[in-house]
Amino acid sequence: MSDDISSIIDTLWTVLPRGGGRTIGLHEPEFGATERAYLLDCIDSTFVSSVGKYVDRFEQMLCDFTGAKRAVAVMNGTAALHIALQVAGVKTGDEVLVPDLTFIASANAVSYCGATPHFVDSNASTLGLDPEKVDRWLGETASVVDGVCRNKKTGARIAAVVPMHTFGHPVDLDALIDVAARWKLPIVEDAAESLGSYYKGKHTGRLGVMGVLSFNGNKTITTGGGGAVITDDVKLADRLKHLTTTAKVKHAWDFIHDEVGYNYRMPNLNAALGCAQMEKLPEFLAEKRALAAKYRAVFAGHPVAAFVDEPANSHSNFWLNVLLLRADKADLLPALLERTNAAGIGTRPVWTLMHKLPMYAHCPRMDVSTSEDLAHRLINVPSSAHLGRAHAA
Repeated sequence: MSDDISSIIDTLWTVLPRGGGRTIGLHEPEFGATERAYLLDCIDSTFVSSVGKYVDRFEQMLCDFTGAKRAVAVMNGTAALHIALQVAGVKTGDEVLVPDLTFIASANAVSYCGATPHFVDSNASTLGLDPEKVDRWLGETASVVDGVCRNKKTGARIAAVVPMHTFGHPVDLDALIDVAARWKLPIVEDAAESLGSYYKGKHTGRLGVMGVLSFNGNKTITTGGGGAVITDDVKLADRLKHLTTTAKVKHAWDFIHDEVGYNYRMPNLNAALGCAQMEKLPEFLAEKRALAAKYRAVFAGHPVAAFVDEPANSHSNFWLNVLLLRADKADLLPALLERTNAAGIGTRPVWTLMHKLPMYAHCPRMDVSTSEDLAHRLINVPSSAHLGRAHAA
């Protein structure tokens, strides 16, 4: 066991810079003069809250980059997913298909709507939702009557499906689109981790009715805290904008709100940071792909761990690089995490599976054996863009 772990650590050090006396973080933000200039300009303008030029500019930059017709910036990715599901029609008492292998926000956003997460399994190649298994599962557990998909056991309407592009790797969207159409399910893409990832040349988040992005401090670009919903449906975007700005009806001075809305607006200060980061996004993505290429090369043929590459038909942002332990070496994971972090290499396992969390243990789920297997064998390794700079030449 010790030799196996040493082999992985030694291989990681062929990619990562030694020295400095600090742990190499999993994914660190990078700021410079432009970020400082835009933040100072925002402060000087006094428009630091929910109104200001940087919010509009940031939304337009997201549209220009992703190709989406509209983007609505909000305070974080979880809020973005919540409001997207609500606008997609998810209501109290519904069920929503969510991968068991995901970050907690995917399930929590469903709960915020008063709905129940219905957990489905992942595919070993994409690490995301498995359309074929979902199709078979729905064939066993659901029926479509009068255009509505219902769980035959619970009687609840299955209102949507939320694929999450795990660590930036797109799911098999063509297959999922076919399955969703057959079962009358709108697709709301959890693209929180996949800014800069493409499926067959189209940016993730644009193949469903809406897509959700995150700009948390550990994402490919950051606004400190922030998120966005992107869509090609202008009417949906108008609805999103209205609900996320407290459902306030435009008026020169009066406060008129025509329904229950949410104060989910992204502050101008955060958007200023985002604008500066968006200008650097192509550079960040190139550096991250260079880092991924180095990991791919050094772990090719490794006897213990394999590099998880981008799926077929995809161009990944490689937000977090991932190693997969050999099946008969899965018991190495706890010690590997301990020793890598002790050596100054920031690593982490995947999230606790959703059905193993106490508040979601009762939720409906299919066989999730692939997710369980992956959770015992996957490990994230340092993935900051600046780490790829030395390998980008």
